[in-house]
Amino acid sequence: MSRVVLVTGGARGIGLACARAFLAAGDRVAITYRSSPPADEVAEGMLCVPCDVTDPDQVDTAFARVEEALGPVEVLVSNAGITADGLVLRMSDTDFTGVLDTNLAGGFRVARRAVQKMMRARWGRVVFLGSVVGTTGQAGQANYAASKAGLVGLARSLAREFASRNITVNVVSPGPVDTEMFGALGDDRRGAIAEAVPLGRVATPDEVAAAVRFLASDEAGFITGIVLPVDGGLGMGPW
Repeated sequence: MSRVVLVTGGARGIGLACARAFLAAGDRVAITYRSSPPADEVAEGMLCVPCDVTDPDQVDTAFARVEEALGPVEVLVSNAGITADGLVLRMSDTDFTGVLDTNLAGGFRVARRAVQKMMRARWGRVVFLGSVVGTTGQAGQANYAASKAGLVGLARSLAREFASRNITVNVVSPGPVDTEMFGALGDDRRGAIAEAVPLGRVATPDEVAAAVRFLASDEAGFITGIVLPVDGGLGMGPW
């Protein structure tokens, strides 16, 4: 059955791969972008809506546009995020709070807006894009790791709040992924990262998208409040 899917930060990378996966499955797909829209050939078949998730008014406007064009959002993929890496002693308050405002508070804002209509329909799927560093930590990414760790508490709280309305809320936690950001690293750095992954490589965006689409499916209707690693074993703990 075709559903209305909204992917925030869907102009490239993991977000775009998610949007394409849902589109290929026959869903009606909208994506948000912050600065410039993706090229027409990249976003063919998708509704592209500008939205800065740090601005509640822009979030509300974006949802209203999607609702008018496609219908109420039934599946939300909260992917919009930024980085501002740096060692803690050199990290400004703005760099710390700015990343949390986008990655964590932004996720809260879009989820809060989405569940309003999901509650009325008594069905919904919310998937947050987390990160392995939210569990393991990473030197130089205290802000990013904190924002991704916070998404777990947010998701599990929402999962408990809305379970009675048949709304599931989960987190997909990727490890290193072959995106433009990863490609910008030097060869030595990319090689070292891949070597640290037990499977010996980084993920493709499509592999992450497949996990997201599964959690949004009917088959995953009894799964809520989980963190699903897609990290090649990088985040494995002792248990």
